[in-house]
Amino acid sequence: MLQLRIGGTEAIDDSTQKFVEIGGTMIELEHSLVSLSKWESKFEKPFLGKGEKTPEEVLAYVECMVVSPNPPAGFIHALQDRHVEQINAYIEAKMTATWFREGPATRDKQVITAEVLYYWMTAFNIPFECQHWHLNRLLTLIRVCNEKQQKPKKMSKAEAAQQRAELNARRRAEMGSKG
Repeated sequence: MLQLRIGGTEAIDDSTQKFVEIGGTMIELEHSLVSLSKWESKFEKPFLGKGEKTPEEVLAYVECMVVSPNPPAGFIHALQDRHVEQINAYIEAKMTATWFREGPATRDKQVITAEVLYYWMTAFNIPFECQHWHLNRLLTLIRVCNEKQQKPKKMSKAEAAQQRAELNARRRAEMGSKG
């Protein structure tokens, strides 16, 4: 969750010599499947993908991200450049330590919508509480579930021969034999 103070004024704290924000309203934002679903309900098109979004669509997504009760009217117009940078950094954050080895295969070209994500959650028995997770973290969990369900890839003959050679060499070393 991202917390932003909107409409405050900056002042310098004499004790720490750092800028602090005084006043304003604290807004909490969540980049999640719930936010994505709200946006897609409004615009009736996929949020994820290659299509560019208009500035109005981007601001509408920020409004869909709000989880704070009763945000001040027009808060979206009070966003400053630093707020936009924080929001973009939050949206682009990986939010997980998991990584994947990318192979030569190209990624699936399927259009991903909120309904597709909900289907995957159902198919992998992911609890619906996860719809409130950071979207990148949820996508990573779905990808992990998918990869864990795949059958192991067969080794090529060269890889199998290499593995046997390494195993034999290790055993010869342990036993002190020449083979």
